[in-house]
Amino acid sequence: MNTAAAGLAFRDATDADVDALVALIESAYRGDSSRVGWTTEADILEGQRTDPEGVLAVIKSPDSRLLTVERDGTVVACCQLEHRGDHAYFGMFAVSPRLQGAGLGKVIIAEAERTVRETWGVQEMHMTVISVRADLIAWYERRGYRRTGRMTPFPYGDERFGVPQRDDLQFELLVKELGRPGQNPGPVTP
Repeated sequence: MNTAAAGLAFRDATDADVDALVALIESAYRGDSSRVGWTTEADILEGQRTDPEGVLAVIKSPDSRLLTVERDGTVVACCQLEHRGDHAYFGMFAVSPRLQGAGLGKVIIAEAERTVRETWGVQEMHMTVISVRADLIAWYERRGYRRTGRMTPFPYGDERFGVPQRDDLQFELLVKELGRPGQNPGPVTP
């Protein structure tokens, strides 16, 4: 077994997980604590990344799952999976900063892809990434995602998504072909 996967338990989030998930997501992306890991957005966005209402909305949505990952009873990662017709959307991905860089993200995204193929029968995963996050986009490209060049504007003025520190932020759509349920989507590079 992959050592990064050792001791992991995957489950759907419940209402009782909201506070732990908000703390996890904030720690992975905002403030000085996020600088321990490499996914920090602290240099481009201040303020909150999410809030209890946003996390609860994903948990309660009939077309979404908030996949929660535990190790030794502690929430260490999460990701949103949303069924959108012929594809699934991957978002709200967070790994505890102290565990980043050890292969955990690769294990989680592979499980997310397997889950949406098996649960919803979709053959594509979509996500949006802030276009200036070259390191993060490169990581997803190594997992088989491709840049589409399709951009959507950052919601400037809506502090629920953070307070931008730059005026050039936008989201780029990344897409990965997953194949049919039960089919191995092929190798990815480390």
